[in-house]
Amino acid sequence: MKLALAGIGKIALDQHLPALEASADWDLAATVSRHGRIEGVEAFPRIEAMLEARPEIGAVSLCLPPVPRFEAAQAVLRAGRHLMLEKPPGATLAEVHVLRDLAQAHGVTIFATWHSRMALAVAAAKRWLADRTVQEGRITWREDLRKWHPGQDWILDAGGMGVFDPGINALSILTEILPARVHLKAAELDIPANRQAPIAARLALSHNIAADFDFRQQGPQTWDMEFQTDAGPLALRMGGNVLEIDGRPAGGEASIMGEYPALYARMADLVRRGASDLDLSPMVLVADAFLLGRRTLVEPFDF
Repeated sequence: MKLALAGIGKIALDQHLPALEASADWDLAATVSRHGRIEGVEAFPRIEAMLEARPEIGAVSLCLPPVPRFEAAQAVLRAGRHLMLEKPPGATLAEVHVLRDLAQAHGVTIFATWHSRMALAVAAAKRWLADRTVQEGRITWREDLRKWHPGQDWILDAGGMGVFDPGINALSILTEILPARVHLKAAELDIPANRQAPIAARLALSHNIAADFDFRQQGPQTWDMEFQTDAGPLALRMGGNVLEIDGRPAGGEASIMGEYPALYARMADLVRRGASDLDLSPMVLVADAFLLGRRTLVEPFDF
């Protein structure tokens, strides 16, 4: 199936492109970007131009930042093309509800991707927790903004999500593996004096789960989740790729290379079945954090 990739930035080049090159389901037929290019692939500066010139391209994968994504997403759906959305699926929940209704009206697939749910140990953790009770938990998600988003000022602008850009990955795993719904009880947001979005956040969630997100980590990066249950402890490490039960290795490996290939395989399956997947539960928790969060101004941040 022919697909266009829109937004040729770091995540597209690091993850989407290798996944598409290895895919037996998809043929990367065009790109859309003001600046980025992929050698040997036809490039367009605007999504509307691509949609008009290439009617045979049936699907679009959008990797644009959240705020400008909505207009492009609407154009794709109104043109009757299937739509795959990099996380988060939009800048607001209301926008994504509009996109859901558009996809339904035009009879096309819409897929809100959560790549961390495809991490190697997530499914096994979900199975293990299915008939157990989580008594408490601790999420530590700390990484270096300068390493993963060099010079990308938009991520600390209004709508850029700040530390919730990586933090929503943890919440996507949490909402996938817990056998019961989780909700936010309180939040603290640290916002640089010269920015609009938080650079760190601490969340209190139901089931006695605490989350610590920080975009200022230097040295080794930390993506860990630890739970105490009525049957003993479980931990997910390396962003959900390594499983520990009772403190001992129980599966997975320290690699994220399988996440995006799994997303594109899932997209292909949805298109073939005429189905959609638009789970918004991780985004709801982030929105609630902005609603309930106590805000503290911290030192300015510059790249």
